[in-house]
Amino acid sequence: MRAAYLGGRSIASLAREHNVSRGAIRTAVADLLPDHTTAAREDAPALELPVTLDMPGEVADFLRTAELDDAERAALDQGVTVRRGQGYTLRVSAVPPVHRALLARCQPFDGTPNAPAIPAQRKARREYANRVNALGGST
Repeated sequence: MRAAYLGGRSIASLAREHNVSRGAIRTAVADLLPDHTTAAREDAPALELPVTLDMPGEVADFLRTAELDDAERAALDQGVTVRRGQGYTLRVSAVPPVHRALLARCQPFDGTPNAPAIPAQRKARREYANRVNALGGST
């Protein structure tokens, strides 16, 4: 089978001939072309999977009025509202860079020279920052 593959036979034809899946053939011949398999893995960008984090309602309300890019807006719009006592949290699924960008947009909650920080908003931002920082990376 390996000689036939090296001779130019397709994976599909070998799978039919040997009554096995194409995946079994790929596994059997994978070591024949190590340059192709490692090169493809090295060149491919690392995919980041979406992470679900709870965003305090204070933060979500602020971000809904902010200028956001398309990915950030989509993440907020697809969030699921979870009622918590008097307030709520927004369960947001997004890749870590989007969470970091949303957190960066909440910087005014820490106060500016013209507008002092409101303790409840600062606490809400800090809670979200702790969740985002737990993902790793810098914020």
